[in-house]
Amino acid sequence: MAVKHWSKMQERGNQLGMQILLLSYRVLGRKGLWLVLFPVLLYLFLTGKTARIASLQFLTQVNHFNGVNKQASWRDSFRHFRSFANSAFDKIDAWLGRIKQSDIVYTNEALYKQLDEQCQGAVFIGSHLGNLEVCRALSQHRSSKRINVLVFTHHAVEFNKILKRINPAVSVNLIQVTDLGPDIAILLKEKVEQGEIVVIVGDRTSSTSAGRVIECDFLGKPAPFSQGPFILAALLDCPVFFLFCLKDRSAQKGLYYRVVFEKYADKLVLPRKTRQHALQLVISDYAARLAHYAALYPYQWFNFYDFWQNDHTVIRDQKKGK
Repeated sequence: MAVKHWSKMQERGNQLGMQILLLSYRVLGRKGLWLVLFPVLLYLFLTGKTARIASLQFLTQVNHFNGVNKQASWRDSFRHFRSFANSAFDKIDAWLGRIKQSDIVYTNEALYKQLDEQCQGAVFIGSHLGNLEVCRALSQHRSSKRINVLVFTHHAVEFNKILKRINPAVSVNLIQVTDLGPDIAILLKEKVEQGEIVVIVGDRTSSTSAGRVIECDFLGKPAPFSQGPFILAALLDCPVFFLFCLKDRSAQKGLYYRVVFEKYADKLVLPRKTRQHALQLVISDYAARLAHYAALYPYQWFNFYDFWQNDHTVIRDQKKGK
């Protein structure tokens, strides 16, 4: 039986609910709001069958990848849901300036400083592992470069509109897209040539077109990865970086955010004759890095659908195309 594509899954919540969440957070603080929201989180967990099954599947696969022959439990899955809720609070903290620079540990920070000093733009390929929102908010105070983030859901746009109402000083540069067509490529090419940054996630398949994927090993099983972000990165003809922002803990620092900044190439080259092979290589490299960090931080994986599903059989929105 065919299953729904990630883009067709109902976004549970609405604009009013998000406004209440954010305003309550400012009044009650994080601990106080948790007391109020815990019953809501429990309800979403119990009624969200598709997301719950996907969570159990993912956490079990991570166990196997890490050499642990153990099925994930409902308790594990609820912890996964709780981590997702916490990530929303982290976003708010980031935009309200409650995350200090001392709360951040950067990997390869010199690379980012070097890029910031250059006139050239770049592409950052992120994911739904960890919290890119924290990176984007912090960059407002660390970089002179304008940052453009491609988003694929209306929910993300509405959430950021509300954040901007609470903190008007925040510069939010969102570009909502349904597909990576020529118009978007031309727009982003101009931005990169002006020295700006383009951020796109590489772990979601197209919401409009089936089959535009490369299957790569991910945590020990083949998974479909969209070709679009990597073809776009090649068209933009600029440096390409992999970017992750992960919440961590140490005895010395307590809770902190680990920003991983890895340079992949000065530019991606996809020769016409060997294009599919070149795509396979770069996407496999990305999938390997994503798997590496997903295995280390499994509860920060926020793709609550069957990540290994057959891209040709999932149900997409027929109004947008099959």
